[in-house]
Amino acid sequence: MVKKAIVIGGGASGLIAAYFSAKSGVETILIEQNEKLGKKLYITGKGRCNVTNDCTEEEFLANVVTNPKFLTSAIYAFPPSRLMDLLEDNGLNLKIERGNRVFPLSDKSSDVIKCFSNMCLGAGVKVHLNEKVLDILTENEKVVGVKTNLETYSCDKVIVATGGVTYKQTGSTGDGYKFAKNLGHSIVEPIAGLSAIELYDDFCKSVMGLSLKNVSLTAKTGDKVISSEFGEMLFTHFGISGPIVLTLSSQINKLLAKNIDLYLDLKPALKEKQLDARLLRDFGELKNKLLKNSLHLLLPKALIPVVIEKSGVNGDKNTSVLTKEERQKLVYTIKNLRLKPKGLFSLDQAIITCGGVSTREINPKTMESKKISGLHFSGEVIDVDAFTGGFNLQIAFATGYLAGNID
Repeated sequence: MVKKAIVIGGGASGLIAAYFSAKSGVETILIEQNEKLGKKLYITGKGRCNVTNDCTEEEFLANVVTNPKFLTSAIYAFPPSRLMDLLEDNGLNLKIERGNRVFPLSDKSSDVIKCFSNMCLGAGVKVHLNEKVLDILTENEKVVGVKTNLETYSCDKVIVATGGVTYKQTGSTGDGYKFAKNLGHSIVEPIAGLSAIELYDDFCKSVMGLSLKNVSLTAKTGDKVISSEFGEMLFTHFGISGPIVLTLSSQINKLLAKNIDLYLDLKPALKEKQLDARLLRDFGELKNKLLKNSLHLLLPKALIPVVIEKSGVNGDKNTSVLTKEERQKLVYTIKNLRLKPKGLFSLDQAIITCGGVSTREINPKTMESKKISGLHFSGEVIDVDAFTGGFNLQIAFATGYLAGNID
C-alpha cells in the first residue's frame, strides 16, 4: 500500500497526478523547481490553453502519432469527456471550437492553472515551489526517496512528470530523461514535434509572412506519399509553418534522412483540366498581357514569380502566344509546387518533444516502471505524441491520472 508519493513537476500531468494521488488517500508532495505551477500550461494555445479535444476514444487514438497502442488504457480510463466533467465540476467553464478543440470559456490559461491548483490544495497536496529534485533514491530496485537541493525525502512512490525539452524557459530541461536513464531505462532520442519546417528554397525570404488558406501539402519520398494535409499554412523567413505544417512535421520528423520532398497544391479544389480552363479564361480577360502580370486573379502576388520560375515558362512572354505545353507546365507547378525540407526547427522552437522514456519499459495500465517498483512516469517525458488540437495535453492528463491512482 502506497503511503507517501512525490510528484516531480508541476505541469499538466504533474498537477493531475498529484490531485488523484491525494484523493486516493496518499500523502502527496508536488515538487516544482519554478516559482509557480503550470508555466508551460500558461503559454499553450497562445495563452488560451487548448485543454483537450472533445472526441471519442477511437477518434482520439487515431490522432496519436507515436505509440497509440500504449495509450489505449489511459485514454479509455480517462477520456476527454471525463476531463471536461472534472474541470467543470471544479468551476472551470469550457467551450468547444472548430475541430472539437476545448478551451476555457474565459480564454485564459491562467484559469486552467488556477483550477488545478485549487483542486490540488483542496485534496491536501503539499506544494513545494523553488525546489529542484536532484536524484531519485532506490534500494533493491524499489523507490525509497527523493533528494532535492533543499532536503531528502523518504517515500514509496515517485511520479516523474518533468515534461520534455521544449520551452526550456518553463523548466522542461530534460531532467526526467536523466532520472530514467540513471535507473536503467532506455530513452528514445528526443526530437522536435509539431514544428515549423526549414526549407532549402531561397524564395521563402521574398514571401515571408504570406498566409495561405485551403491549400494542400503532401510529403513524399520518391513516388510514395507519406502524408497529405489540407488547411492553412504560413511562409516564414526560413521555411513554412501553420496548422498543416505542424501536423505534417510530426509525421516526417523521423524520416527526414530519407530524401523527402514536399509538394504544395495551391488550388486543391481544381483538377488540372479545370485549372487549365481557368487560366485560359483569365488570360482571355487580360488580353495582350505578359504572363508575369496575368496570374494575380489566381495566385497571391508574392507567389507569382516563384511559380513562374519553377515552371520554367518565360514570365515576359505574352499570354496570347503561350503554348498548351507551357500552360500545362504552369498548371503542374501550381498543383505541385515542390519544396525541399532542410529539417525541422530546433527543439527549443518546437511545440512538443517527440521521444522520451521507452514505452516498452512502462506498464500502460499504471504508468509504473517495469524496472523500478514505485517509479511512475506521466506526460511528455514518455515516448508518446499526437497531432495539434488538444491531444497532447489530454495525453498528459490521462497518463497523469493513471500514474496518480493507487495501483
